[in-house]
Amino acid sequence: MVVYATREDVMRALDVKLTARNSAQIDRALESASRDVESLCHRTFVPNLASKSFDYPGPQTGRPWRLWLDANELISVTTLSSGGVVIGSTDFFLEPNEYGPPYNRIEIDLSSSAAFSSGDTHQRAITVTGLWGYRNDETTVGVLAGAVATTTATTITVNGTASAQLGVGSVIRIDDERLIVTGRSMADTGQNLGSTIDQQLKTVTVPVADGTQFAMDEVILIDSERMLIVDIAGNQLTVKRAWDGSPNAEHTNGADIYAPRSLTVQRGALGTTAATHTNSTAVVRWDPPGLVQDLVIAEAIARLGNEQAGYSKTRRTGDGGASERAVDANALSGLRQRVYQAHGRKGQVRSV
Repeated sequence: MVVYATREDVMRALDVKLTARNSAQIDRALESASRDVESLCHRTFVPNLASKSFDYPGPQTGRPWRLWLDANELISVTTLSSGGVVIGSTDFFLEPNEYGPPYNRIEIDLSSSAAFSSGDTHQRAITVTGLWGYRNDETTVGVLAGAVATTTATTITVNGTASAQLGVGSVIRIDDERLIVTGRSMADTGQNLGSTIDQQLKTVTVPVADGTQFAMDEVILIDSERMLIVDIAGNQLTVKRAWDGSPNAEHTNGADIYAPRSLTVQRGALGTTAATHTNSTAVVRWDPPGLVQDLVIAEAIARLGNEQAGYSKTRRTGDGGASERAVDANALSGLRQRVYQAHGRKGQVRSV
């Protein structure tokens, strides 16, 4: 299942180090938080390529030239057919065009000769193949650092820019294939430490042969110490030492530099087909709505805090602390309301 924030988003917000135990706990909290946000908004947000069939909209259910999609929100159409006949892309409209996607209905262009028809039966007479979901907002985050030579490979390598902008839970697209990042591990960057650096936390400059091979906000690993890149000036990386709770230590000239550029992925996700991809192909990240991502992070953090407190985390209010209520009772309500107002599907009465 797709989540609307990454494991790293939550870890950064909590400022906690990576361990196998808390990774599983965070992943579980993100999963439940994402499903709760979908329930709150009465919609799913992730784009999904699929074919869906609908009954012919006869006189009892609506205008014969209008197909209501209801909860089956649509981003774009690849093929539309009715009664076994393909309807051309210029012969129908996706509505509401003023502010879609998402679109909640398809209407035949009444100036054309096209029409919805039942064929042999009105049942499932109309088939729509396209991209379903809320919106397909994407950001190019980097490129592949090596070819994906088979359709069964579940590990891909990306460059530093992509490494800095992807996390466990990210939905990415390479060519026409969508993939879900399910894990990250360290890979050799091919760069080495340019001179010895001591173990002092105030020593924050890491010299390398080619600073263009790294990216701001990328985590690097030298020996057993993780460091966060906060600035790059030429071939000098400015870092935060002892990142993720790792021990700071002295590192000698020529030490290998690693970064989490090896991604474990789910192939052919969200209705797409696994394919091969060449080196340096663009890696594109799908971006959920900002408020949705914020709420999922907040809900996940609240779950983690409540779990640690045994779901008895309360505060006293009033004179003498006469009443108690959960700490997060009001902390999240405002954000939930804003998300629902901006992205929730409201009840509507429509004319058929």
